[in-house]
Amino acid sequence: MSTESIFQTHLVLGYVAWLICFGAYILPWLTSMDRVRAHRAIATLHSFRFFGLVFLLPGVVGPNLPASFATFAAFGDLAAGLLAMLALVTIRMRPVFWLFVVAFNLVGMGDLVLDYYHAIQAGLPARAGELGAAYTIPIIYVPLLMITHVFAFYLLLRPLAKAARVLTGEAAVS
Repeated sequence: MSTESIFQTHLVLGYVAWLICFGAYILPWLTSMDRVRAHRAIATLHSFRFFGLVFLLPGVVGPNLPASFATFAAFGDLAAGLLAMLALVTIRMRPVFWLFVVAFNLVGMGDLVLDYYHAIQAGLPARAGELGAAYTIPIIYVPLLMITHVFAFYLLLRPLAKAARVLTGEAAVS
């Protein structure tokens, strides 16, 4: 099996495994919460995206990891992670919190989509070994990030019924 085939298989199976886990455990947990708590939980996960800077560390990644991929992925992750942290620290200032929730999801999902684009342009699937120890990021971590971004957008775009807003107190504090 070629490196590219193994990488693509790992990537697909990463999504499959996380979709099963998300549907069985994470989705019921998030939907049991009000929107603020659900977005706070998602932001907490994404606040660890500073870890993407590892793509720039020699010795962790191979010396031939395409810079066109590594640099963009590293700093895109950092930006998304910092915006998620800002959402978390502004939880008591709801308009600012919602601004950062939207920002980290837009920046974060945009980063992931552009990372896929840059990876394909640079031929990364065939050179996946250059990811070194960071190989687990696109295989295990990125699928969960993408799935939670999609769910966050679903929550953001889903209209709240007026009665639900009153019951959860979101009409007064959102």
